[in-house]
Amino acid sequence: MIELRPALPLDIDALWALRTVAVRISCATHYSAEQIAVWSASPVPAGYAGLLAAGGGIVAVRDGVIAGYAMLDLDKHEVDAVFVDPAQGRLGIGKRLLAALEELARGHGIARLHFSASLNAVPFYQAAGFVALREEAYAHPSGLMLASMAMEKVLLIN
Repeated sequence: MIELRPALPLDIDALWALRTVAVRISCATHYSAEQIAVWSASPVPAGYAGLLAAGGGIVAVRDGVIAGYAMLDLDKHEVDAVFVDPAQGRLGIGKRLLAALEELARGHGIARLHFSASLNAVPFYQAAGFVALREEAYAHPSGLMLASMAMEKVLLIN
């Protein structure tokens, strides 16, 4: 049983630990060991607490443990994160989180979501109806320039 709930600022440490594992394992297929080392060692961004306080985070809990999370920057209409614990992969958790994030966006009157996707995640987002716009270099806060894909999805507002 997978339960979705709002992410809370007190979840930040657990979310960041999950994100770090996901980057080390899931992104290793498309990025160098050096990039992964720097990327996964970066600290929690200062804006994370604000995104969660604004109601932009969703957590997936399976058997009492956080199995994944998704975050939306409501001001920028930007998907900030969708991460699933690699040990919990292939259970539909990411798909449910992304659908919940889209519903959250619709509830705030957001008609289009955009973001820069890591290369390993592009097929996941395409399967969810996101369109790849162009390859780009994402300026990660750690100073890395990561190859990525600019993506977007137009949402139908009910």
